Amino acid sequence: HVQVVESGGGSVQAGGSLRLSCSVVSGYMYTTNCMGFFRQAPGKEREGFATIYTSGTSTYYADSVKCRFTISQDHAKKTVYLHMNNIQHADTALYYCVVSVLRCRATGTTPWEKDFAYWGPEAQVTVSS
Repeated sequence: HVQVVESGGGSVQAGGSLRLSCSVVSGYMYTTNCMGFFRQAPGKEREGFATIYTSGTSTYYADSVKCRFTISQDHAKKTVYLHMNNIQHADTALYYCVVSVLRCRATGTTPWEKDFAYWGPEAQVTVSS
């Protein structure tokens, strides 16, 4: 049984910073090739906004977070981090860490939910004034 653990959500003031962490902590997984984050804001569809190719360095960012959010990884810890800077009210959402044995989609391609077999629990991020 593969377990994905996510931490770091919470409340933050607009313009502030927050870091989410996501780790594969148990279970057998032959390989992990793509990890990332989806989020769902109130009244909106869930969107995949950041991914990282865990066997390389390529990343994807949705336009909504580009230049503000950075995804990074620690191979030894099987952990990815989402560094969120200049957080805006529109970033208020439930955040989900996702893990896939498939490679991330081609550069510039929006992540597909169905590519990710393993999902971490939701983490609430609330942005206040």
